[in-house]
Amino acid sequence: MIVTLTAGAPVSTVNAILAAASVAGLESRTFEDGHGGTVVGVAGTVPVAGLPGINAVLEKHRPYMLASREGRPHAPTVVKVGGVRIGGGRPVVIGGPCVIEGREALLDAAKAMKAAGADMLRGGAFKPRTSPYAFQGLGEEGLRYLAEAREVTGLPVVTEAMEPDHIDLVTRYADMIQIGARNMANFPLLRRAGQANKPVLLKRGFSATIEEWLMSAEYILAHGNPDVVLCERGIRGFDAATRFTLDLTAVPLVKELSHLPIIVDPSHGTGRRSLVARMALAGLAAGADGLIIEAHPEPDSARCDSSQTITPAELTTIVESGRVLYATLLAVSHEQVHDREPATLIHQA
Repeated sequence: MIVTLTAGAPVSTVNAILAAASVAGLESRTFEDGHGGTVVGVAGTVPVAGLPGINAVLEKHRPYMLASREGRPHAPTVVKVGGVRIGGGRPVVIGGPCVIEGREALLDAAKAMKAAGADMLRGGAFKPRTSPYAFQGLGEEGLRYLAEAREVTGLPVVTEAMEPDHIDLVTRYADMIQIGARNMANFPLLRRAGQANKPVLLKRGFSATIEEWLMSAEYILAHGNPDVVLCERGIRGFDAATRFTLDLTAVPLVKELSHLPIIVDPSHGTGRRSLVARMALAGLAAGADGLIIEAHPEPDSARCDSSQTITPAELTTIVESGRVLYATLLAVSHEQVHDREPATLIHQA
């Protein structure tokens, strides 16, 4: 059950609900509703009748009670990464190479991303590769280069952690922890990320349902970390013409089901450089809160995923076109609102 409390609800009400859940042997969590009120989620049902300050009680809810929009229907989560706000209304662009290749290479790439208009820098220090013989990344050495690139450019950085033991190391250097598609259901890693003090970028597994993906986010939220950003990066289909199938239906659907922000990865979602720009804009048109794109000063020489990596110039075009698209969609949205009859607006409110 989900119990929403008014902003002035007494602490005794929260304590009473938590105590009742404990007696019944049920897991319970508290979180904010975004408007100054408190929400209590219980993995079951406990009596709450007569307690002061209760605004609403939802007896049945989805299994991801913390990630569900039902707990925050009017206040989507905004995740702050450094000085960047993901979910704050302005689409965020994260750009950079798939893998950190070396100090000078990363610094050159970071400067190029900054010049292209990117808001954040990506780069893998630890890389899960299908082949055990492929380049696996530079580890902590790469993390040091990533931190230096942040100092040079001012761009917050995101990089992947593959094991629970990586979390503390990554948080020392990066502004955001990425959980990759292959690790979406690595529950020890998710639990450890939930205990971290840095935001988490959670990619959808390429064979995962929407509910499985949101349940993975629930692991992070349930272990204390409220700052989760979801990333749609393509699911496995039957057609080998593209690396994966970018599921843009997931974007508006997730926004219906969850209060968490969601971004799109058109690089992995297509695996084809020629498709990245159009699918990036399609992701924004679907309502994504941002993009994460693989970009490199010399894509053909990239040590990882060169076929889906674009140039800084192409990233600049995406950033500029994305801003125009966002402004256009915003203007159309305002126009539609003003054109509606007052009764319609009242009904929708």
